Amino acid sequence: MLQFDGNGLIPAIVQHARSGEVLMLGYMNEAALHATLESGLVTFWSRSRQALWRKGETSGNLLHLVEVRQDCDGDALLVQAEPVGPTCHTGQPSCFHRSLDETLLAQRLPASGVLARLHDTIHARSQSDDTESYTVRLLRGGVDRIGKKIGEEATEVVIAAKNHAPDEITYEVADLLYHTLVLLEQQQVPLESIWAELQRRVR
Repeated sequence: MLQFDGNGLIPAIVQHARSGEVLMLGYMNEAALHATLESGLVTFWSRSRQALWRKGETSGNLLHLVEVRQDCDGDALLVQAEPVGPTCHTGQPSCFHRSLDETLLAQRLPASGVLARLHDTIHARSQSDDTESYTVRLLRGGVDRIGKKIGEEATEVVIAAKNHAPDEITYEVADLLYHTLVLLEQQQVPLESIWAELQRRVR
């Protein structure tokens, strides 16, 4: 059973559903939680305005609900969502972009979330007519062109490993991952399918 505090509120941590990035912290009452589940758009209780507040209702930077979980004590929520645009009112993707000494941090967390962001960038390129874009040219070349590059990059990974060259391995594996993501986009295979298969294998 959920444990709301004396003001009828429960903290709700919002996490990017695919990258794992923590986006913001808000508070929900029962009405906000109900509105979130009913509408599929993350809604909070504004403590300053004393009113329900749908995230992005004025900016357009909505949070599309994927899942809500409660913690072991039932006194906090984890809200997984797909953001539309930046979540923070400052224009940053996440509200957690400053260190304790107020330094602005460019590194987004977790670092592995870059795969989801790269996937999104490749998808955006797939909708583009920009012939100057390498990604667009790859996608237009179809399976043959993309597959040729994947074969080349895989070979280069092996050569780098045979040379015992960590920097080369890093570079070539990054190339291999990029071209593999392009293939997934061309074949319309969602990245989540790969995560699900990996999850199945580690059980």
